[in-house]
Amino acid sequence: MSTQANFQSWAKERLDEMEATLTFLDSKAGEVQAELRAKADGLRTDLRAKQSAFRDIVKKHAEANEAAFVAAKARLEVDWKAFEADVAKYVDGFSKRLEQQRAAFEVQAAAQLNAWREAADKIASDGTQFAAERRAQIEEAVKRMKAEAAEAEGKLQKLSQAGAQSWSALMVALAETRTSFDRANQAAQEAFKRAA
Repeated sequence: MSTQANFQSWAKERLDEMEATLTFLDSKAGEVQAELRAKADGLRTDLRAKQSAFRDIVKKHAEANEAAFVAAKARLEVDWKAFEADVAKYVDGFSKRLEQQRAAFEVQAAAQLNAWREAADKIASDGTQFAAERRAQIEEAVKRMKAEAAEAEGKLQKLSQAGAQSWSALMVALAETRTSFDRANQAAQEAFKRAA
């Protein structure tokens, strides 16, 4: 797994989560009170613009070298945090109902878990190109990634079913599982480097 593949996996996870969040917010736009709708629509437009800019940077760096990936990822981390902060503003300002907050969390968690599964499947597929003795290292990285994904899924499901968790507690859980995903991707990349 190359640095490029690691970057693409990292970016795809965030883009998928952005898309799931925005699709959910768009579906709930009609529930925003009339006097607040213009402000809510403006914030959703800003979120779409952030997503589009994020996607453009990812595309621009699709074929870059390792140093460019590192620089792009650092910039995109800042953009990601700004997107998350705006989503929090939206949820706090326009989705006061606990059901909507929980539903938004569940949509983001599902997108994140789907990215875990896709990344693990891709790593397993890419690992088949190595000789049997080297493939074991990659298979071990995939096994660890799948185990961490299952652990993350259990944690997110437990929080989703727990009841009155605050929005900030739910977002902390997503951030923790996102960090685990990033670590698992990095471990897989290192296994590929050792196997090569």
